[in-house]
Amino acid sequence: MSTPDPVPSPAAAPQDPERAGAPASDPHAPELAAKAAKLRVAVIGGGIAGLVAAESVAAIGAHATVFEAQERTGGAVRSGEADGLSFDAGAESFAVRGGHVRALLTDLGLDDRVVSPEPGGAWVAGVPGGAAPLPKGGLLGIPANPFAEDVRRVIGWSGTWRAWVDRLRPPLTIGHEHSLGRLVRKRMGARVLERLVAPVSTGVYSAHPDDIDLDVAAPALNAALTRSGSLSGAVAEITAGSARTPGAAVQGLSGGMSGLVDALVARLEVLGSEVRTGEPVEALERDGDAWIVRIADPEPDPDPETATGTAGLDDGVPDRAEGTARFDAVILAADEQTARRLLAAHVPGLADVATGSSPHIEIVTLVLDAPVLDAAPRGSGVLTVPGSHTAKALTHSTAKWAWLRERAGSRHVVRVSFGSAGEEPATSALDDEAAGALALAEASALLGVALDPGQLRGSHRARFVQAQPSAVLGAAERRTAAAQAIAAVPGIAATGAWLSGTGLAQVVPHAKAEAERIRHALLWG
Repeated sequence: MSTPDPVPSPAAAPQDPERAGAPASDPHAPELAAKAAKLRVAVIGGGIAGLVAAESVAAIGAHATVFEAQERTGGAVRSGEADGLSFDAGAESFAVRGGHVRALLTDLGLDDRVVSPEPGGAWVAGVPGGAAPLPKGGLLGIPANPFAEDVRRVIGWSGTWRAWVDRLRPPLTIGHEHSLGRLVRKRMGARVLERLVAPVSTGVYSAHPDDIDLDVAAPALNAALTRSGSLSGAVAEITAGSARTPGAAVQGLSGGMSGLVDALVARLEVLGSEVRTGEPVEALERDGDAWIVRIADPEPDPDPETATGTAGLDDGVPDRAEGTARFDAVILAADEQTARRLLAAHVPGLADVATGSSPHIEIVTLVLDAPVLDAAPRGSGVLTVPGSHTAKALTHSTAKWAWLRERAGSRHVVRVSFGSAGEEPATSALDDEAAGALALAEASALLGVALDPGQLRGSHRARFVQAQPSAVLGAAERRTAAAQAIAAVPGIAATGAWLSGTGLAQVVPHAKAEAERIRHALLWG
């Protein structure tokens, strides 16, 4: 078995006055550096948002302390192991748009580990014939040409002719449609919606197309529809000239995305900051200009005689006996429920902002000794028509990622995903063995091959509470209102997927921006 790729030692990223808002040549730079060195910032939550925010704070010379309730950092970026093989058990890739994640990886010295997925393409299951390749050249599943052979195979001739009616309808000359589902249903009919758009929407956003905000998911589509006169024409206009290579919009890390977590933690150690796992924060309290962080103690010492020390209240280092720490500022990078609980007493306006829905997701990863999968019968994976299968999606990981295929040898790694908005995972009430058996049955059905329990070498199960996807209708307004309420309170910031939107391409820049806002307030306010 191959050993994991070593995590490069991140450059020390010398404490940089320019990241504090002053050029190195500024005569005030030494003064700012000295001021920064005295600052103590608490970061509550050790997912990617928290680690990125902490690194941004530590880079100017301030001291960041990350409090993570779980025994591991990374949040949705995590690794799993089965049959002695390590793999991504959570997020397996990042969107390349914006370049924010790639810039972070470069800064951490991980450029040589960035990899692209194999161009195998995905399939859609729950259509006539059982499954078919997902048509190429579309946008969110909307076809540019409904008469293309790969489109007809999925929606049939009746669906194709109904979709062609889109060319006869008048364009949206006044206003525009907000709901992706309503637009597609109106323009191209139910089959395009149910067999092409819904599998993509559910697989990517864990939400039905009717609940997807078109302005967020495809901001150029309404305007292109008006110009071209049809929805299919708008998709053709937007996708014209682009490679549209399957998987081209994402990349991953050789050895797994957990390498990003390891590198961020190592960078924080180099910068003199710290990450504390297994320390859930019970409460936040205000004491003048300072913040008191109280750590929950599930097993309090019954003997008061053994409780010693109060230094944590002075220097920002938690007092193990009292479970408290004192800081100049706090960055909340926890899940929405935890963040709201801790902020309730300090950000009263937050209670007026509706809470976003949070789909429960489970991923069961199977390690299989199944030579029948050598030919990658369904490409890199399968999306499902909602209601057609128990699982919402499957990823054939060893077909998608060359680095994992090399390590797995003759074995195959398959990830089966369960759960979506308004739908509890079918595995939620099952024990691990039963969940593995259900995932194996679903994998057999989705891949179109016979897989039996004797081929299962091991399985791993991961549970997530996913933040409301940014593309859901109303999510942008809720995020803006919540952010404004939090920003009105001095000395506190908040980040994470419930505020930035899901996906590393949104989480990373938001975390950096919130850290910058706090840094600026502490140094210049």
